[in-house]
Amino acid sequence: MPLLVLTTLMVGAPLRAAPPPPSSTNVADLPAVLVTGVQPGPGMWRVSRGDHELWILGTLSPLPRGMTWQSREVESVIASAQQILLPPSVKMKVDTGWLGKLFLLPSAYSARKNEDGKTLQQVLSAPTYARWQALKQTYLNDKRSVERWRPIFAAQALYKAAIKANGLSNSGGVKAAVDALAKQHGVTETAVDYPVTIEHPRAAIKAFKQAAPNDVMCMSRTLDAIEHDLPSMKARANAWATGDLQALRELPDSNRRQACIDALADAGFARQLGIDDIPEKVQATWLAAARKALETNRQTFAMLSMDELLKPDGYLAKLRAEGYTVEAPLE
Repeated sequence: MPLLVLTTLMVGAPLRAAPPPPSSTNVADLPAVLVTGVQPGPGMWRVSRGDHELWILGTLSPLPRGMTWQSREVESVIASAQQILLPPSVKMKVDTGWLGKLFLLPSAYSARKNEDGKTLQQVLSAPTYARWQALKQTYLNDKRSVERWRPIFAAQALYKAAIKANGLSNSGGVKAAVDALAKQHGVTETAVDYPVTIEHPRAAIKAFKQAAPNDVMCMSRTLDAIEHDLPSMKARANAWATGDLQALRELPDSNRRQACIDALADAGFARQLGIDDIPEKVQATWLAAARKALETNRQTFAMLSMDELLKPDGYLAKLRAEGYTVEAPLE
């Protein structure tokens, strides 16, 4: 559903203008070979007050598809933990019965398409469309149905196919490994969800169609990322797998995701539905869960976006300002 794509993109990301794409010359000398086999991943951040501790693993996407993540440090923490806080997310609830949801499906799929049956060739500039065509033939096998999708949905499909073809995966199996450790040691996993209830789903889909986001910029930044940023993505993925935090700080990140977030957040429908400030609400939800865990448990394990942990004004800065002790992992 289009609204699910919106909330998936917006979780944990501040709303800001997307910077210009990095030049291909900035990443030309970065390694293109991905690590494989068993990898330890990065160290963890420690947040504490008194003898209560919250250990946080920074996550990253994409990661090497050929690696197996195995961290003895993480397993040790989970084995002694009373709770695991899962990564913050948005929980979408459509306020209608199962029959109503069934009838909503045609409308939801139609919202994925361009208005008036237009094709990408008609909504994109000639240079942008030429770039799209070249990458589409490489990664999507010239899939014809995508030609009538709105740029933001076509861009998501292209990006997913491109990272897979380049030996990357969205999660690297990290979440599955944590789930297995939680089950092995009998530790409760707690979802940290910000609930969004769509009370009038038909009206929401209609609003999405009428107040379309400026998703051409999302398409443009996605093409930039695939044409120029894949070496950097691979280098960041390798840095995470081998625990090289300094490299993660120094390597440029693709601004593709932020451009797509900005396109959606600036759309009129997001303001109409009151979901244009989701990142701030998700952050507040996670901070409340972290405070409760630190008060209740002697030891807690959590996962947060690595980019969020490395930001000087991110989630950890908020906890530090509230008097908690925050320690970065040793490098």
